[in-house]
Amino acid sequence: MPSSIPRSAAVAAVVSAALAAGLLAGSSASAETTADTAAVRVHDIQGTTRVSPLVGQQVTGVTGIVTGVRTYGSRGFWIQDPQADDNPATSEGLFVFTSSVPTVAVGDAVSVNGTVGEYVPGGLNSGNQSLTQLSKPTVTVVSSGNPVPAPVTISAWSVPSAYAPEGDPAAGGSINGLTLQPQRYALDHYESLEGTNVRVGTSRVVGATDPYSELWITVKPWENRNWRGGTVYGSYTSQNTGRLQIQSLTPIAQQPFPKANVGDVLSGTTEGPLDFNQFGGYTLTARTLGTVVDRGLERESTDKQHKNELAVATYNVENLDPSDPQEKFDALAAAVVDNLASPDIVALEEIQDNNGAKNDGTVAADQTLKKFTDAIVAAGGPAYEWRSVDPENNKDGGEPGGNIRQVFLFNPERVSFTDRTGGDAATATGVVRGAKGGAALTLSPGRIDPANTAWENSRKPLAGEFTFRGRTVFVIANHFGSKGGDESLVAHRQPPNRSSEAKRLLQAQSVNAFVKDVLAIEKNADVVVLGDINDFEFSETTKALTADGALYPAVKSLPRSERYSYVFQGNSQVLDQILTSPGIGHFEYDSVHINAEFADQNSDHDPQVLRFRP
Repeated sequence: MPSSIPRSAAVAAVVSAALAAGLLAGSSASAETTADTAAVRVHDIQGTTRVSPLVGQQVTGVTGIVTGVRTYGSRGFWIQDPQADDNPATSEGLFVFTSSVPTVAVGDAVSVNGTVGEYVPGGLNSGNQSLTQLSKPTVTVVSSGNPVPAPVTISAWSVPSAYAPEGDPAAGGSINGLTLQPQRYALDHYESLEGTNVRVGTSRVVGATDPYSELWITVKPWENRNWRGGTVYGSYTSQNTGRLQIQSLTPIAQQPFPKANVGDVLSGTTEGPLDFNQFGGYTLTARTLGTVVDRGLERESTDKQHKNELAVATYNVENLDPSDPQEKFDALAAAVVDNLASPDIVALEEIQDNNGAKNDGTVAADQTLKKFTDAIVAAGGPAYEWRSVDPENNKDGGEPGGNIRQVFLFNPERVSFTDRTGGDAATATGVVRGAKGGAALTLSPGRIDPANTAWENSRKPLAGEFTFRGRTVFVIANHFGSKGGDESLVAHRQPPNRSSEAKRLLQAQSVNAFVKDVLAIEKNADVVVLGDINDFEFSETTKALTADGALYPAVKSLPRSERYSYVFQGNSQVLDQILTSPGIGHFEYDSVHINAEFADQNSDHDPQVLRFRP
């Protein structure tokens, strides 16, 4: 392959000009020029890279058959030239952005005048690839009732196993200027079909129907499959290339979108234009939608702990506050009792204050917790007590006014909490030698290192000292910084920029240092670090948490195909973790799949449980 630097530099110049004109942001403010008067075809506009060679230019007489019409959201329609060229890198489909409800119909042969632009879904700062489109169109319908161009089949055999080329260093790691190689890279394959009428056959669902009427399928049934039907995300370098998002072009009011769980099957043919959006990238916008076949995925239940085993769990309950319906409290409570087998200690994340997102300075969460623990008792569970530290107002991130925090629930009939008073939002707990010579917390419950800038606008770790059958157990509940700001897997930079990891890395180092303080006094202390770590088991965050052998990620005790607690864009992945100190030798670990794989969710996270003998 010839060097891409000259080509990238040329495209970069075009893109820079387009950015200056606002074209890449989809702006109508542009210095337009008119393309050559010779007939411009769709594939001329699409070109052989991700950015049109005609960006910013006014084109006339672009012909094609309408293959799809979108009357909601980003309103417009797709056209396709039935007379394809012989270059597999150039797409024959194109989106025409009308802003208002289009007046064309599928099967219309049209001639379009408009401005060539590159619209970046999510904005220029998102890092997303752009969508080539015509804007400010003048449309002439030449004829109607024409057959739609035959769809291109996207299948296991057509999508390459390699995900994307390395970005061009001369272009800041961008792949925008690289000539597409659709037979070599999956992202190039999808890009070469941008706007084209495509189809998938019967395919397995790997991302459940979400509240926005989307689901994810895979055209590669064997690709990193787990036994429940999902596709596991196992490393930054082993992307799941067969994933594809599915939406419907039919408004929900006219035809409800089907509910599907992971492992279900989208049967038959699903066909329509291939779009690109900010919430998943390449998306088949279905003109014809297959039928969902229920494969009967069931929610899991973990084993009950033995009498001399301590069961410790973590559960992100997704912004729980008293204004939530009682049904949500009851469902979460039933999960604690029935699916988690009433653990002795439960670390909760995303407990909101007593009036939820109302931003009035309220920080106490006793009403939230009473409503939740009462629901657990009503579900047949223990009368849990709780311990927490109220945050400072709007200082811990999350929904403004919600003041989310971590909370310990514990069953007083099985375990006792060692209260050492004085802890507040700004006071750090420390580690000292206790009366019996072992490690002890200065404050329990207490926050770890809250003044550290690593925790600015983020949830501070909550540490607590428990006693089980005469043995001290230290539990540290966490909710690390989110992945907000990271570029997506379909970003124009490859590999994508994961800027949020820098903060989690510092947070992990802070927790790791605290655990080392405990182990420096008591080498064999039982320390459990758990919560919503917001990062993968193979990430630098996890490596920092476990540095120098201070902790072990229990999820790694599971087979690779079972390592997940969350499903995002069709990837089953790890976000929630439980880590153990070296003093905890034998344990049983379970990621209890009750939410992430289902269209009906009580939270978007699956809880985790660890059972061991202190």
